[in-house]
Amino acid sequence: MEKIASFTIDHIKLQPGLYVSRKDAVGAETVTTFDLRLTSPNEEPVMNTAEIHTIEHLAATYLRNDPVWKDKVLYFGPMGCRTGFYLLLAGDYTSRDVLELVKGCFAFIRDFDREVPGASAKDCGNYLDMNLPMANYWGKRYFVLLDQIDESRLVYPE
Repeated sequence: MEKIASFTIDHIKLQPGLYVSRKDAVGAETVTTFDLRLTSPNEEPVMNTAEIHTIEHLAATYLRNDPVWKDKVLYFGPMGCRTGFYLLLAGDYTSRDVLELVKGCFAFIRDFDREVPGASAKDCGNYLDMNLPMANYWGKRYFVLLDQIDESRLVYPE
């Protein structure tokens, strides 16, 4: 079997950032997959499931309510390795194209202080596994990175 694209990225060199992971043709449309990398793989501790789950609920809510982008959002969810998230958008985009969207999303996560949307037994299959204070922490940490990001954190390392 061929090695899939995400396993060809050098995770030893990879640092937190906002990367285009891949672009796929779906009929006449392009789907752009973004790698929102919050931790340095194999160097830093990974995120725990409770904060990942909280970030997923908050980000999905924010992204699907953004007046400009909501109709382009296909998916937002965690990486299995717990070092970041994938964001899939309908369209052909660069990391710079979505930087303000992702910054807005993580500012929302950083500042969120109410009941987490969808955090009930009726709405979620594991609603008790949430950690808002840690989601706020990760929101702040990633927002700070994005706010001062340079090209080295917008394009995968060679």
